[in-house]
Amino acid sequence: MTGSDSFKHGTAGPLVGRDSDLRRIRDLLGLGAGGGALLLSGDAGVGKTAVLDALAEAARADGTRVLRAAGVQCEANYSYSGLNQVLYPFQDALGELQAPFRSALHVALGFESGSPPERLIVSNAVLLLLRTVAARTPLLLIVDDLPWIDRASAAVLGFVARRTTGIRVSLLAASRSGSRSLYDGGALTEYRLQPLDEASADHLVSTRFPDLVAGARRHLLALAHGNPLALLELPSALPTAPGPAGEVPAVLPLSRRLETVFGSRVTALPRPSQCLLLVAALEGTGDLGVLQAATRQANAGYGLDDLAPAEREQLVHIDEGVRRLRFRHPLIRSAVVGNSTSGERRAVHAALAQVLVDQPERRAWHLGEATLEPDENVAALLEHAARITLRRGDAAGSMRTLIRSADLTPPGPDRARRLAEAAYVGAESTGALASAQRLLDEARRAAPDHKNSLHSAAATAFLLLNGDGDIDTAHRLLVCAIETGTHAYDAQDKALVDALDTLALICFFGARHDLWQPYYRALEKLTPEVPVVLSALGKTFSDPARTGAAAPEELDELVAELAGVTDPVQITRAGTAALYLDRLGDVREAAWRVVRMGRNGGPARRYLAALIHLCLDDYLTGMWDEAAQLADEGVQLCETHGYTAFAWYFLYIQAIVGAARGEADEAEATAERIIRWAVPRGASCAAHHGHHAAAVAALGRGDVAGAYEHANAVSPAGSLASHVPHALWVTMDLVEAAVRTDRQTEATGHVRAMREADVAAISSRHALLTEGCAALCAATDDEALALFAKALAVPGAQRWPFDFARIQLAYGERLRRGRATIESRGSLSAALSAFEHLGARPWAERAEAELRAAGWSRRRTETSKVHTLTPQELETARLAASGLTNKQIAERLFLSHRTVGTHLYQIYPKLGITSRAMLRDALESGSWSQGRH
Repeated sequence: MTGSDSFKHGTAGPLVGRDSDLRRIRDLLGLGAGGGALLLSGDAGVGKTAVLDALAEAARADGTRVLRAAGVQCEANYSYSGLNQVLYPFQDALGELQAPFRSALHVALGFESGSPPERLIVSNAVLLLLRTVAARTPLLLIVDDLPWIDRASAAVLGFVARRTTGIRVSLLAASRSGSRSLYDGGALTEYRLQPLDEASADHLVSTRFPDLVAGARRHLLALAHGNPLALLELPSALPTAPGPAGEVPAVLPLSRRLETVFGSRVTALPRPSQCLLLVAALEGTGDLGVLQAATRQANAGYGLDDLAPAEREQLVHIDEGVRRLRFRHPLIRSAVVGNSTSGERRAVHAALAQVLVDQPERRAWHLGEATLEPDENVAALLEHAARITLRRGDAAGSMRTLIRSADLTPPGPDRARRLAEAAYVGAESTGALASAQRLLDEARRAAPDHKNSLHSAAATAFLLLNGDGDIDTAHRLLVCAIETGTHAYDAQDKALVDALDTLALICFFGARHDLWQPYYRALEKLTPEVPVVLSALGKTFSDPARTGAAAPEELDELVAELAGVTDPVQITRAGTAALYLDRLGDVREAAWRVVRMGRNGGPARRYLAALIHLCLDDYLTGMWDEAAQLADEGVQLCETHGYTAFAWYFLYIQAIVGAARGEADEAEATAERIIRWAVPRGASCAAHHGHHAAAVAALGRGDVAGAYEHANAVSPAGSLASHVPHALWVTMDLVEAAVRTDRQTEATGHVRAMREADVAAISSRHALLTEGCAALCAATDDEALALFAKALAVPGAQRWPFDFARIQLAYGERLRRGRATIESRGSLSAALSAFEHLGARPWAERAEAELRAAGWSRRRTETSKVHTLTPQELETARLAASGLTNKQIAERLFLSHRTVGTHLYQIYPKLGITSRAMLRDALESGSWSQGRH
């Protein structure tokens, strides 16, 4: 019996006991409606394939086009092989896609040669193709045996699954319960198919095996526990009369029982049929042309005609539409392989390798399986295949292939090199840190002198960072590999560029001048010219207070190259270079592409880097809710993949946002956790971030002495510590704490250091902070007020709402203390509005207290806001708050867009706000009711 026919009354009868399941699954899928996605799970043999067949048959009857694919274990390492199954019927429809998408799919599916496309492009191309086809006819995609679908296809299908609603595309996948796949992340809603109830199971057995004696039937029902496939297949293993000799041991696992049954059916076939099934099982795709060529290559005296007995026994069927052989159930394939000998399997792999000469990845894999002893030629082919796999975006598949390549490499440096490269891929991309460590240990045993290779050193550095190692050890190891290796300083050497990128990260973690010197020396030796990204990192990621202002042109070049790019390495390196120039906003869109790739199964480490950049930009630009959400995601990701060395970034975001919002106790505890992790490892940069968060928390609770202590730990007052990038981020905290603790000399000295380094040239934020800090420690009111006004007038300064509002607050405080009470209210009101919008409770309370001291009443202010606006200003404000642009408002009110701009310019100070984003909150805080009177 087959999975597809397994529990029907006859070959064409209805399913037994599944009516409610079928109705529920159809509803969840949105069949006949807008579409949807679902994972059908269940134990082996519970009838998942039969349910898939029934749903496919019903969908076809309703006019839906059905596409089928099935995961194949031996094909799981071939990128996009599953996608090839799904889209094979749509080769002609590919021509309807735009050129970039059409080309990407042609290459990914193996229809053309070319540079491997980025996964996000392939994902979008597939989605566009399916939407195009579904516009004519609704589609149902069915994927059986999901865990064996290759990672690249699974990631693309996961991308599609999250976007099926409303486009008349439904995706139904099936997986054995407990099997892990790329869908574990929640891309699909899961529906678990339960065993048949007792009445349905009895009805099925009685109908299909009416001559089975009562005792044997009861024994069968007890053993099967409602599993339909067991109910149908086990009768052949049971006696016609009860007795111990015919019993199946009760402790035998269900899957083993079924595989035993299938094995007996396979071994009952003629020998040529068994041999041909083994070829099909190991070939994986069921391509009849390949099967026929392989049987000829093997010269074993059997051919495709020998499939007939297996077809008659319904173990396999031929899909005539695509000329492919399909096993009726995955367990049949398992039984075929399980009943073969190792020698038979090697012979088949060898024959397949000879046939697949135009498919280097698959050919290399089969050669690897056919080879027992070390063979450098086969190992080299596998190494080449691994590089192809990596370029396709399948880092895990590349790592596995490199390991097999190393296994077949004769003892010596090449074996060590391949193991080290596999370790590097595991540590740097996939998050397989434990495996990477084992591979490095094996590489050192294979060639003890090979420990200083670039791949080995870079992988070891990552492991040290994420383990119990310290920064200095990782630094010495990597510098030794770079400076004493046999490589030339070739800027085109990817391994060297990767090693230098890793070195920059380690130097950043250490935050010391001496750590960066080997990096600078290496850049001087690179020929023919230094890669722009490495040069930019050497200026912006090392000591941005002194060299960051020299890098804008290089950063402009890096950012300009990101348009449409999906390479996560390129994007995250550009983001790193942009960080301390306050230009993360320039790479924001690209960073989101990396995050989406990561959520779809892309490289975990780059996913983390993109999350970090988004979190930092969110904090600076006031999107604190999103920052907190992404930080939570980052912490979980670090825990999942063991990237402990990157968790502090996300803990810092949690701490700094919490500190700014007044959650001082939690923020200080998190900051202390960062510092405790960082100090023993020499990760001074992480400690600096912890001290920064603690300083903000202390300022929020009014502990200015504690704030000074923490800020001073990052960079001593009066200087910007050398190669301490985060010194730029604590300037305002340090100067404010120094002034409020009567350390005027230290405050003035720090402002002097900021001006000498010309940090104002780095960004509008640093220009704002430089003038604001100077105003805080100015000797006279006139000087202070002039500097505050200059700070708040910096072009682009309002992009940084928390910093801007803190300067407004300080300005208003200085005005009120100088008895300019009425004048102070504007700045203080604007600051209060910004703090309330951000949720910065301690600063909002401080601003409100200052306003009350200036004679301000919240109630009076809320009811008078709208009175200060003319009717046309009020309508302009309402339309702007609704999201309309100046041009759209002008069209509504029959004004020029310049007049609209003038109105808004006048509205902001009247409402005590500083930006368009604050309009809605300002109008909703009591003023809408006033506007209706």
